[in-house]
Parts: sequence; C-alpha cells; structure tokens
Amino acid sequence: MVSKFFTSLVSLAAVLGANASLTRRVACPDGRHTATNAACCALFPLRDDLQANLFDGGKCNAEAHESLRLTFHDAIAISPALEAQGKFGGGGADGSITIFSHIETGFHPNIGLDEVVEKQRPFLQRHNIGVADFIQFAGALGASNCAGAPQLSAFVGRKDATRPAPDGLVPEPFHTPDQIFARIADASSGEFDEILTVWLLTAHTIAAANDVDPTVPGSPFDSTPEIFDSQFFLETQLKGTAFTGRGPVQGEVQSPLRGEFRLQSDFAIARDQRTACEWQSFVNNQTKVQQMFQFVFHDLSILGQNIDDLVDCTEVIPIPRPLTTRTHFPAGMSDRDIEQACLETPFPTLPTDPGPRTGVAPV
Repeated sequence: MVSKFFTSLVSLAAVLGANASLTRRVACPDGRHTATNAACCALFPLRDDLQANLFDGGKCNAEAHESLRLTFHDAIAISPALEAQGKFGGGGADGSITIFSHIETGFHPNIGLDEVVEKQRPFLQRHNIGVADFIQFAGALGASNCAGAPQLSAFVGRKDATRPAPDGLVPEPFHTPDQIFARIADASSGEFDEILTVWLLTAHTIAAANDVDPTVPGSPFDSTPEIFDSQFFLETQLKGTAFTGRGPVQGEVQSPLRGEFRLQSDFAIARDQRTACEWQSFVNNQTKVQQMFQFVFHDLSILGQNIDDLVDCTEVIPIPRPLTTRTHFPAGMSDRDIEQACLETPFPTLPTDPGPRTGVAPV
C-alpha cells in the first residue's frame, strides 16, 4: 500500500515539475527574486540571514542538526487519542515549542532544545513569518547544507499555537519499539506505521546526542554526521563494544566506535523483526535515503495543519550538494561485526576504510 502510494506521489511530482516552467512567477519586493506565489517572497531574506548568521555561511553545523531536530519535537506533539478522550492533544507543527519554550523545553525529551530555540529567536523576531512556519523552514534549510540530503518541503500559512502541547508526546530513547510505534501512529492518525517510523529515523544520519549523557555533548550517531548518507543504518547494526561518556545512562547502549553515541531506541528498532529488513534496505541505498525522508518530512511538517490552507514554497530551499562518498565499514571492521537481524536478504557487500580502528569527533 505504501509503495503504491509513494509511486503515485513521485509520478505526480514529476508531472508538476515538468510543468513548473509554465507557471507564472511574481517579482519579489527585493528586486532580486521571483516566486510562484508572493507569500514565498519573505522567505528569501530569511534564508540568506539564516545561512549567513546561524548556519555559518551554509554549513551542516550543529545548529543545522538541531534545527532539523526541532521540527520533529514540535510536530510530533499532537495526539488524536487524547482529543478523543476530551483532552487537549497538542497542535502538531504549530510552533508551540518556541512560543511556549518556557514550558515545553522543560519536558524531559526536549531538554537541550532551549539552546537552538534561543539561537533562532532573533531571526524570528526580525522577519515577517509565523513561528510554526519558521521552525519547519529553518529545519529544511539546515538540512539542505548537508551533502546528500534531499530537498525538503517548505510551506507557509500554518496556524500558530495558542497553548502549549501537553507533556508526554515526544518519544524517548529509552522507550520500547512498541511505545514508539504507537506514539507515532497516534500523532499521524495512523498514517505513520512501523516502516515509516524507520523513514523518519533517517534524520539521525546528521544527528547527535547532546543531553542523553551531558558529559559528552555533540556525540554523533554515526561516523559521518556532516553528510546525509546511509552510514547511520550500517553502523547501528555493528556490534557495540563500549559506552561513550560515563555510560551506561538511560536510553544508551554500547556503540561500536569511540565517540559515537548509540540510542537504545535505534538499536532496538534496527533489530526488531517488524523493521529489521526495512532498516537494512537503506544501507548503501542513497536514493532510498533521500526519497523516503523527503516523503515523510513533508507529512511530518504539516501535522495538525490543513494543507489546503498552505502555500508550497519549497523552491526557496536550495538543492543540496550530491553525495561523493559511498557507504563503508569503518576502519578495522567488516561484515563479521554485523549483528544482522534481517533474515530475508543478504547483507550488502561494502568496502572497509583503510587504517586502524579510529573514533569520531563531537559535532
């Protein structure tokens, strides 16, 4: 069902793309840009400001990583199940995590996000854009600085939150796969199943742990956190040998490389029989890495919103640089170090980096 739907979506996108050149464009007030809709014009100066002054001239830096993380923590805070019980279930991608940062950044899974919220706030204050739109735009823009990333969608017109989301709606790294699958299915009204949860976790290819163990901030989840590749899906299947930092801490399991942080939830979902083969299918498949995350980010970024009320401004997001590397075993490792959980498909044949086994640096 998912694959047929996704194929139809790709076909529609191809048709729309082919006709894009026929769409009338409007001149933006800055005299430098044109757009398919005047509502997108305000995003060009915001883009330039963010790239120059938050993302260090367009780098895949820590602020880019955290901006993408913030999109998830804002959007996933919605629960139709709570609404069915007569309780407020949150508004999804409504900007509440920033509007009510004094409340929501105190929730346990959001600890540490106060830093990126405050770094983003001056940009939000000097540009004419809603908070909900800003969060999703900044995340999509930050990801575009990472080589190998897809061009993520950007919409404007979301309704901003008028009240904070309730606590308990953001998955924790110590949650079981069942808990995570159930939470994400609830947030998406059943649209995101176990397979699409794997697609969402593609974001961890450029992610790092800042506060699971605060003694080792910036510890990445794979050895290439500066590029959007499938290395994360390989390295989560390698045998863990040691804890990073003071470990073990809640939500952490042993990782295969010095300096690399492994979340308990990633470890478990990579080995769960419902998702193991989907997880393995991303290894050395850059096209799938890009397409599936592009698809799932689109829907994540509009949770709680009516897409018919939104304007598509994806054209403002730069097309990321292509990947120039391939998936590989870290130096000193091979397929003998794989804990393969998918019994249906042989593990891909991959090269090994030369040299002695090394570690990774924080981001």
